[in-house]
Amino acid sequence: MKNTYFDLIDQSYHFPQDGFDLRDGYLTFHGLSIQYLIEKYGTPFKLLYLPRIGDQIKRARNLFNRAIKKNQYQGKYNYCYCTKCCHFSHVLKTALKEKVHLETSSSFDIDLVFKLYNEGELSKKTIIIHNGYKTEDYLQKIIRLNEEGFKNSILILDSITELDRIKKYIGQLKKVLKIGIRMAIDEEPQSSYYTSRLGIAPSKILDFYEKEIKGDDRFSLKMMHFFVDSGIKDNMYYWGEFRKAVQLYCELKNICPDLKALNLGGGFPIRNNLGFNYDFENIINEIVGNIKDICSQSNVMEPDIFTEFGKYTVGESGAIIFSVLEQKQQNESEKWYMVDNSLMNTIPDAWSIFEKFILLPINKWTNEYEKVNIGGISCDHSDYYNSEDMNQQLFLPKYDSEEKEPLYIGFFHTGAYQDSISGYGGIKHCLIPAPKMIIVDKDKKGNFVDTVYRNEQTVDEMLSILGYK
Repeated sequence: MKNTYFDLIDQSYHFPQDGFDLRDGYLTFHGLSIQYLIEKYGTPFKLLYLPRIGDQIKRARNLFNRAIKKNQYQGKYNYCYCTKCCHFSHVLKTALKEKVHLETSSSFDIDLVFKLYNEGELSKKTIIIHNGYKTEDYLQKIIRLNEEGFKNSILILDSITELDRIKKYIGQLKKVLKIGIRMAIDEEPQSSYYTSRLGIAPSKILDFYEKEIKGDDRFSLKMMHFFVDSGIKDNMYYWGEFRKAVQLYCELKNICPDLKALNLGGGFPIRNNLGFNYDFENIINEIVGNIKDICSQSNVMEPDIFTEFGKYTVGESGAIIFSVLEQKQQNESEKWYMVDNSLMNTIPDAWSIFEKFILLPINKWTNEYEKVNIGGISCDHSDYYNSEDMNQQLFLPKYDSEEKEPLYIGFFHTGAYQDSISGYGGIKHCLIPAPKMIIVDKDKKGNFVDTVYRNEQTVDEMLSILGYK
């Protein structure tokens, strides 16, 4: 009996499944023919399937609203998109069509907000949450947003000193500045440090509010924020940090009547394998139910719930397609499929943090299969993807190098972070520009001579790459 690649997938997983199917022997992605795109554009190419973004937003919003109704919860739910996951204009505009709110991370993000406003993509009522360390430039732009009438701009204090730096510009303030406080969380036990560098220690927050914010009518504390880097997971660690944050919210609410929102930073996971199983409905119901219970025990009104979903929003919309250029049998047990681009450049998370992605062939599903390693065309040792580092067996169809049609493969659900971390076209993570480059030499007399080879990227240069006019 012939064991084909299709037999392997069919026996191992439910197939076809959401987003993946076969048509005339070729893989489709959400009904889209990948083979058609290969024939039209060649390989390699990146693909963003925009309708998936709207699907993800609608699913989370519907599940939260159902849980709110089920638990007779008094607060509202607000979906925010984290711009840092993917800043491209087509992604932001697709998300904003679903009436999402935004979360920013750096100074250039504010310029992006103004661009979107000028293009009519968002209004001054859109809730914009400002996270990250506040450089002076970032701080001034947030204040400018407030002064220009963006009534739901909320500056999240990441440290106690940020409030002192805001007060330097207090003479410019004509309107009350809405602020939030980020609670520093304890990291997971296997982390190389105990407490996150982000946020303010829980033990300091109440005293900080009483001494620095309460009674100052220039500020209104509207939100408490906490962020678990590993995301929302059904484990003891997450629920421990979650309950700590909700209990602190209740204590803060008792002394701060303006406080009305709890921001659950850290997102939902996306499918990184065909056997992915995550009970979104149950987790969301637990979140809503637990907040209600803790608030009830503290005799506090339930807060409006905010989530900041970036990877969940855009991750499953992305794919990267390659051709296999050559097969290399390096020893009896290791076979390499060499693809027509660098894996380090196109999916940097795979080699830097061993992130998994769904890997599937586009064609040759009726061929037998074998265990392989995938190599990129750069000369770097780390330019590969294999089963040992990914903690999974890596199988792909066998094929004869003399066949007219090469083997095509795709990495799927690559839509979040890969472009910014790899520096696609010159963009950077969180839109933080590359530092200026200074060249130092010596002249004939032995004196140092320094020149600026290239300055930091400008806002316009960065936003032009991302498709903003």
